[in-house]
Amino acid sequence: MSTFIELGLREEISKALTDLGYENPTVIQEKAIPQLIASTQDLKAFAQTGTGKTAAFSLPILQQLDVNSKETQAIILSPTRELAVQIGKNIEEFAKYIKGVRTTTVYGGANIDEQIRSLKKGSQIVVGTPGRTVDLIKRRALKLGSIRWIVLDEADEMLNMGFKDELDQVLEVTPKEKQTLLFSATFPKEVEAIAKNYMHKPIEITSGQKNEGSDDVSHEYYVVNERTRYEALKRIADVNTDIYAIVFCRTRRETQEVANNLIKDGYSADALHGDLSQGQRDGVMDKFRKKSIQILVATDVAARGLDVTELTHVINHKLPDQIENYTHRSGRTGRAGKKGISIALVNSKEKGKLRPIERIINKKFIQTNIPSGKEICQNQLMHLIDKVQNAEVNTSQIEEFLPSIYEKLEGLDREQLIQKFVSLEFNTFLAYYENAKDLNDLASSRGDSRDSVGRVRPRDENMTRFFINLGRKDDLNPARLIGLINEQRITDNIEIGAIDILDTFSFFELDKNFEGQTLTAFEENEPEFNGRGVNIEITKKERTGGGRGRGGARGGKRSPSGSEGGGFGRKRSDRSSSPRRSSSSDRKPRAGGDRPDRGTADKKTGGFGRRRRES
Repeated sequence: MSTFIELGLREEISKALTDLGYENPTVIQEKAIPQLIASTQDLKAFAQTGTGKTAAFSLPILQQLDVNSKETQAIILSPTRELAVQIGKNIEEFAKYIKGVRTTTVYGGANIDEQIRSLKKGSQIVVGTPGRTVDLIKRRALKLGSIRWIVLDEADEMLNMGFKDELDQVLEVTPKEKQTLLFSATFPKEVEAIAKNYMHKPIEITSGQKNEGSDDVSHEYYVVNERTRYEALKRIADVNTDIYAIVFCRTRRETQEVANNLIKDGYSADALHGDLSQGQRDGVMDKFRKKSIQILVATDVAARGLDVTELTHVINHKLPDQIENYTHRSGRTGRAGKKGISIALVNSKEKGKLRPIERIINKKFIQTNIPSGKEICQNQLMHLIDKVQNAEVNTSQIEEFLPSIYEKLEGLDREQLIQKFVSLEFNTFLAYYENAKDLNDLASSRGDSRDSVGRVRPRDENMTRFFINLGRKDDLNPARLIGLINEQRITDNIEIGAIDILDTFSFFELDKNFEGQTLTAFEENEPEFNGRGVNIEITKKERTGGGRGRGGARGGKRSPSGSEGGGFGRKRSDRSSSPRRSSSSDRKPRAGGDRPDRGTADKKTGGFGRRRRES
């Protein structure tokens, strides 16, 4: 295995890496660093999250940076403010022993005047989110005429979040003679389009196979229904006594609801999503890194840039809308040589979504039974006994109390002492799971979509369901549909619900408070999609039975009125509805979620938009 010096890096950089605890380069670093130092040729690099991509592109830039010039020489674009901040911090650490290096990180949600002042002082490296970067270019505060390197980090996610227009704008104002570096964890066709339009004969390197999942991550799935989904999540937390996990949800509302329920049930948990202020998000992430929070419930976007190497589990409360995002999620665990588990909670209808993911990650999902109450109690009890066995005793601190304690307990033999100790610590937990139902049997029932008398449950009453005359045959997909909605400028941050793309038509849900504005916007704007006029209507009827084929509604004509075919971090409490509840010393701040299949639309977002943007 090579060393960083053997890759051609300067001694100052190698020394900084040693201070940070880096001993040997990763595979992507071994391939990218010598190539970027020796050549000015454009580069496409594909590697999973957590494989060291930041160092792979930033170290060669630091190696060749002209520190005597104050002009911006490198612009690094990232999809989220958290990831941008993380990259900026990493670069500053890497440049610890190089005098004269200035880095400015720019992103929405922060004071733009301060960012402008920092740029005016001169920064050779600028790290930014696409929206704020474009804003600063328009204000003429950020000048890219002397750029030597432009880095598109997490390019797939930037396109997935609707930043295509911004990427185009930034790339168009950079000089023709520059080195373009594209780093991505997955390889959708949109990334290839960016490479084709803005890169010249790029070299391509990979760490493992494109899109393939890490060998250090195993993939499991549990079959649930909507009534048992949350209870299954709790049981997974309880059976894994040392769990340290991120639970991924698709939307902000779902995220907050799951986090609130976990906190209410006494788990050491909190939420991370776009509705939190930057200060709140920083606070939550800091607690999570310090493990004062052991379950973080997050959206895909909010969790980007969260650099944690010891996660035991990633749990997909719901599978992502874009199956490629599963790679990003699962890549948060199994890092730095440690093993990790990625779990998917799916109902019977969602099981089919696992097959395409398996093809992408080149790994098989293993079906696992939801833990039984007996299994959980056994694991928790043995964990408690292990803690007692391994506890360090400071005799000097308790010595003066021991005579009184011995006197109190002198009538109890060894077996009685053990029984009383276990009962005192464990009675609430045992009582909670004493008559626990088998959730595997419940999950196989049809309770996920029907009520007790077999009627189809209504959709979210806060959403209005729309029919649109476009489908797969029009090259429509969820990201493009959300982009189309964004373009109508209905309102800022409108909530988008479930999306069903069929062959020749589709359905989508929007916040019912904007029902009228939505119809008016589509009518007045008269949008077109791939040269075809767009029509939408409100659907009034829920489906009443039967399924639908893969290509669309099953039977009937195309019509808008037709339808789509723990146990950790907690202390016991007799008042708790869960096995245990946190004591005052373990209490966590409550955070404020979203519903399934939901993103948010923004009136500024272009054709690839799907989530709220930072500026």
